[in-house]
Amino acid sequence: MKSIFPFLAFSMAIILTSAAQNRDPLKTEIVTTDLDNFWIAFEAAKPDLKPEVFQKLYLDKGSEGVKGFIPGRIKSAENLAKRVQQRINYYSSIKPSTDKIARMQDDIRKSLVKLKELYPDAIFPPVYFVIGAMSSGGTSSDDGLIIGAEMYGMTPETPKGELNDWLLTVLKPVEEVPHIVAHELIHFQQTYDGETLLQACLKEGSADFIAELISGKHINDHIHDFANPKEKELWLEFRERMLEKDYDGWLYTPSPGRPNDLGYWMGYKITEAYYNNASDKKKAIREILTIKDEKKFLEASGYEKKFQ
Repeated sequence: MKSIFPFLAFSMAIILTSAAQNRDPLKTEIVTTDLDNFWIAFEAAKPDLKPEVFQKLYLDKGSEGVKGFIPGRIKSAENLAKRVQQRINYYSSIKPSTDKIARMQDDIRKSLVKLKELYPDAIFPPVYFVIGAMSSGGTSSDDGLIIGAEMYGMTPETPKGELNDWLLTVLKPVEEVPHIVAHELIHFQQTYDGETLLQACLKEGSADFIAELISGKHINDHIHDFANPKEKELWLEFRERMLEKDYDGWLYTPSPGRPNDLGYWMGYKITEAYYNNASDKKKAIREILTIKDEKKFLEASGYEKKFQ
């Protein structure tokens, strides 16, 4: 008898591809089972937080979201156990917040429906909520959107003694979850990646801008609060390096004396100018998602003229 496993693997590939090509926001899968699995593993791994327990009860049972979060973020059961141990008081405090996520599906879908109105060709992949090693709030992959729920556990009662300055800045309350989903959803639609600093900032900043249009808010208020009063000064600094491939001081690197990831704000400001100048807003959304030449986009935005 021929093995059926190749057929099953092929069938699963078709299912995953189909889910990732879904164009109906109301049919979007929102997967929270990994949260339940994590807490089962968390309790079972005590008191020593054994990595093998996280492996068996969490990672091995994980969805495509967990599998997608392992390579660059969770890394391994050993790394996850180590990070949880380092911030055991914080992790112990966040279960009530992560438990709320399963009840937030209606709020999440509102943003998806709004994107469909603005961009009829939008694709709505599965949304996976996982718990990682406090290194990322979310990402977009071929299989869907993956949200690191541990980054959305901040409350007035959160124990802060284990948290460094970066975490104190980036950790958010669970009520921010619909906005990070909206941000990652925009990344899923974008047809370009970051090469030059300008292009990378447009990728991140436009995701914030459109996320705000569809969800009512973006995820980087603290950066805007810092940068808006210094807009001309920061633009002149950015202009000198925007066509280089060095992101230092603007994206994905520590920035002593100012918030990390100022490039999100810069890309937002340029995108905002482009959108505000457009007479056809739906056409502008399509153009923002499919930027082909970042220099021409910047010029068409008129952003630089405000400083002349």
